[in-house]
Amino acid sequence: MSRRPYIRKVERNWFLSQRRYTLYMTRELTSLFVLLYCVFLTLGVVRLSQGQAAWDGFVTTASSPLGVIFQLVCLGFAAFHSVTWFAVTPKAMPLMIKGEPVPDKTIIAVHYALWAAVSAVVLIAAGV
Repeated sequence: MSRRPYIRKVERNWFLSQRRYTLYMTRELTSLFVLLYCVFLTLGVVRLSQGQAAWDGFVTTASSPLGVIFQLVCLGFAAFHSVTWFAVTPKAMPLMIKGEPVPDKTIIAVHYALWAAVSAVVLIAAGV
């Protein structure tokens, strides 16, 4: 074993060198906003369990201009995350049926169809 192993220098902005690296890092960053929104919704459930006054305070905060902007930013990042993940799914999980590979476009289309179906169920359940 060498006493001085080769250690390659990695720049802090390595992901800016190629577009696909930048998109990858952007998708990874969007997961933080998805996490923040999950924490926000969990806080809403906690406030709901604390009674009417706590829930009203949460709704007021969520309805404020800053709350609406936060939710719209999270929605945008969640949509970007979903779209980019659907695009990479055929590469991450290639699917074979009866020994034949399923076309990438079919896998992506099924993901979008399921996304639309789940969204429709949620909207119907919400009474919209």
